[in-house]
Amino acid sequence: MSTDTNETDSDESTGHCSTPDSDGEVAEEIAIISFERKLETAREIRAGIGDEYDCIDIIEYHGEVFEDHWGEYDCFVGLMASGIAMRKTAPLLDDKWDDPAIVVVDEALTWAIPITGGHHGANQVAYDLSQLGAVPAMTTASEAAGKQGVESKAKALDTHVVNGDSTVATNLAVLNEELGPVARLDGPRAVLVGDDVTVLERNADDGVVLGTGTVSGVKKARVLDAWEAALGELGLGFSDVDFVATGTRKEGEEGLYEAAQEIGAGVVLFEKETLEEFEGPSPSRSKELIGWPGIAEASAIAGGREHELAREKERFDDAVTVAVGR
Repeated sequence: MSTDTNETDSDESTGHCSTPDSDGEVAEEIAIISFERKLETAREIRAGIGDEYDCIDIIEYHGEVFEDHWGEYDCFVGLMASGIAMRKTAPLLDDKWDDPAIVVVDEALTWAIPITGGHHGANQVAYDLSQLGAVPAMTTASEAAGKQGVESKAKALDTHVVNGDSTVATNLAVLNEELGPVARLDGPRAVLVGDDVTVLERNADDGVVLGTGTVSGVKKARVLDAWEAALGELGLGFSDVDFVATGTRKEGEEGLYEAAQEIGAGVVLFEKETLEEFEGPSPSRSKELIGWPGIAEASAIAGGREHELAREKERFDDAVTVAVGR
């Protein structure tokens, strides 16, 4: 057996990363399990998507390879037939919230197939493999229907699901278009919920929200430059961002989504009615022209944990308007 690691100091490398994410919603530490004859393809995968993850190790396949490394990684990418990965990992599976995600991919990089943990990293990894030409074969019901499941909503909000069993019911509501937006309750407060109510808890105690409005067809670079300028005046960087907030009328704005992916943040879309409740202090032409409150300030206030502005809106390059919420 041999192991390749992408850690910077090979003398100190233990051949694998530390532990899986505690909340199980994302994959940061990946092991590519490959037969010897496919190791070159494994290295191609690591070179292609390695910048997206904390580490990607390559481990040569042997009969007990999954068992030997179970619990050390967030996700296994099996460069092999799906039947092999299924037979070798099935006896190890215990709980979807704790088990690592598993994706299989063929040597020609034609298909990337999540087998387990679709909402817990496998769909994410399969999607990233599409950069190399592989078709991500999503089979989780919400993603297959083009909808955002509650685990994906949690990731976008930089939160985690507290009561995992509830997601069966709430994801069914997503499919039936009955769930609606995530409701926010500010505490301290006691809340009584049923088994069909999914509770999300923030992953961090601080962080800011980038309220953003853009012109149609905006390019990723212009969005990134605007965010960097707005955060820089507060002495903050991209690592301080909880998520990006905007209005539903900006859904599908590719440059905005690409910029958010670049900084590792989710995009949260607020309905017009919600933004009207949190209208910002600065005048907005959009209210006069189309009846919407200013998206940047209202979404920053609505998304911030304190419902306050750390920075009022500013328009950059006549293309991107940014406000910072806290």
